[in-house]
Amino acid sequence: MHIAHIMASCMGGIRTAGDLVAWIQMTRKMKIHEAKAYVAEKLGIEVMDLTNEEVMRPLREELGIGTVTSVAGSPKGILAKIKIAELLDIQIPSVDLFKSQI
Repeated sequence: MHIAHIMASCMGGIRTAGDLVAWIQMTRKMKIHEAKAYVAEKLGIEVMDLTNEEVMRPLREELGIGTVTSVAGSPKGILAKIKIAELLDIQIPSVDLFKSQI
Protein backbone atom coordinates (compact mmCIF):
# COMPACT_ATOMS: atom_id res chain seq x y z
CA MET A 1 0.00 0.00 0.00
CA HIS A 2 2.84 2.37 0.78
CA ILE A 3 4.26 2.17 -2.74
CA ALA A 4 0.86 2.78 -4.32
CA HIS A 5 0.33 5.78 -2.06
CA ILE A 6 3.76 7.22 -2.87
CA MET A 7 3.23 6.80 -6.60
CA ALA A 8 -0.25 8.33 -6.33
CA SER A 9 1.28 11.44 -4.80
CA CYS A 10 2.90 12.03 -8.23
CA MET A 11 6.19 13.25 -6.81
CA GLY A 12 8.59 10.67 -8.16
CA GLY A 13 9.00 8.60 -5.01
CA ILE A 14 12.43 8.64 -3.36
CA ARG A 15 14.03 10.54 -6.26
CA THR A 16 12.28 13.67 -5.06
CA ALA A 17 10.07 13.96 -1.98
CA GLY A 18 7.18 11.64 -2.78
CA ASP A 19 8.15 9.18 -0.07
CA LEU A 20 8.46 11.94 2.53
CA VAL A 21 5.10 13.47 1.63
CA ALA A 22 3.49 10.02 1.72
CA TRP A 23 4.88 9.38 5.21
CA ILE A 24 3.37 12.65 6.44
CA GLN A 25 0.03 11.94 4.79
CA MET A 26 -0.13 8.55 6.47
CA THR A 27 1.24 9.45 9.91
CA ARG A 28 -0.27 12.92 10.34
CA LYS A 29 -3.43 12.25 8.32
CA MET A 30 -2.82 15.39 6.25
CA LYS A 31 -4.15 16.14 2.80
CA ILE A 32 -1.49 16.23 0.08
CA HIS A 33 -1.16 20.03 -0.03
CA GLU A 34 -0.72 20.24 3.75
CA ALA A 35 1.79 17.38 3.69
CA LYS A 36 3.82 19.00 0.92
CA ALA A 37 3.95 22.29 2.84
CA TYR A 38 5.02 20.47 6.02
CA VAL A 39 7.81 18.55 4.28
CA ALA A 40 9.04 21.64 2.38
CA GLU A 41 9.22 23.59 5.64
CA LYS A 42 11.14 20.79 7.38
CA LEU A 43 13.58 20.60 4.45
CA GLY A 44 13.94 24.38 4.20
CA ILE A 45 12.87 24.56 0.55
CA GLU A 46 9.91 25.77 -1.50
CA VAL A 47 7.02 23.40 -2.22
CA MET A 48 7.79 23.59 -5.97
CA ASP A 49 11.30 22.23 -5.30
CA LEU A 50 9.88 19.00 -3.84
CA THR A 51 9.43 17.66 -7.38
CA ASN A 52 12.77 18.90 -8.68
CA GLU A 53 15.24 16.05 -8.81
CA GLU A 54 18.12 18.51 -9.28
CA VAL A 55 17.27 20.08 -5.91
CA MET A 56 16.23 16.96 -4.05
CA ARG A 57 19.07 14.58 -4.93
CA PRO A 58 21.84 16.69 -3.38
CA LEU A 59 19.58 17.65 -0.46
CA ARG A 60 18.73 14.00 0.25
CA GLU A 61 22.45 13.16 0.14
CA GLU A 62 23.30 16.07 2.45
CA LEU A 63 20.60 15.12 4.96
CA GLY A 64 21.35 11.39 4.70
CA ILE A 65 17.74 10.44 4.01
CA GLY A 66 18.36 8.04 1.13
CA THR A 67 18.44 8.15 -2.65
CA VAL A 68 17.43 5.66 -5.35
CA THR A 69 21.03 4.85 -6.21
CA SER A 70 23.10 4.88 -3.07
CA VAL A 71 26.29 6.85 -2.70
CA ALA A 72 29.25 5.10 -1.11
CA GLY A 73 29.42 5.97 2.57
CA SER A 74 26.00 7.63 2.69
CA PRO A 75 23.17 6.40 4.92
CA LYS A 76 20.89 3.78 3.42
CA GLY A 77 18.31 1.33 4.69
CA ILE A 78 17.32 1.65 8.33
CA LEU A 79 19.81 4.48 8.97
CA ALA A 80 18.15 6.60 6.27
CA LYS A 81 14.74 5.75 7.78
CA ILE A 82 15.95 6.83 11.23
CA LYS A 83 17.07 10.16 9.78
CA ILE A 84 13.70 10.60 8.01
CA ALA A 85 11.82 9.92 11.25
CA GLU A 86 13.96 12.49 13.09
CA LEU A 87 13.78 15.10 10.32
CA LEU A 88 10.00 14.91 9.90
CA ASP A 89 9.30 14.32 13.60
CA ILE A 90 7.29 11.14 12.93
CA GLN A 91 7.26 7.60 14.26
CA ILE A 92 8.10 4.78 11.86
CA PRO A 93 7.36 1.32 13.30
CA SER A 94 10.47 -0.35 11.84
CA VAL A 95 12.66 2.43 13.27
CA ASP A 96 11.06 2.05 16.72
CA LEU A 97 11.55 -1.73 16.56
CA PHE A 98 15.18 -1.36 15.49
CA LYS A 99 15.91 1.14 18.29
CA SER A 100 14.31 -1.14 20.88
CA GLN A 101 16.71 -3.95 19.93
CA ILE A 102 19.96 -2.02 20.29
